[in-house]
Amino acid sequence: MTEIVVREGDDHDLAWLVANDGHLDESRLRPKLAAGEIVVAEIEGERVGLLRLDHLWSAVPFVALVRVVESARRQGVGRALVAFTADRARVRGADVLLSSATADEAAPQAWHLAVGFQECGFIAGLNPGGVGEVVFRCRLR
Repeated sequence: MTEIVVREGDDHDLAWLVANDGHLDESRLRPKLAAGEIVVAEIEGERVGLLRLDHLWSAVPFVALVRVVESARRQGVGRALVAFTADRARVRGADVLLSSATADEAAPQAWHLAVGFQECGFIAGLNPGGVGEVVFRCRLR
């Protein structure tokens, strides 16, 4: 079995994060790194995944993005990123970890359920074309 190492991201990861995040540029990733809101996964010393965290109401941890490079998919990288993030959130006093997926994409919804999330809500019309967002919760206590 491949060993997946998960750790908090740091400034050495910045160029890789800019190339792989797909949404945020360097100016927006830097403060997230400083705040400890980016987690990186490695296999054999090579970066293969990232999880970017936000906080709803400045308190509730929310998984804003999970990205795994194609060559490392289906090896447990996403699951390891979520487990690491959930453990950190629990230690920091959080009761839940939230996430979401667009309502018209079945695979990301199934992935959330497979890694321990439960569906807990729906936001209608949030995305382009009026597509909703399915909200997921992972209980930490």
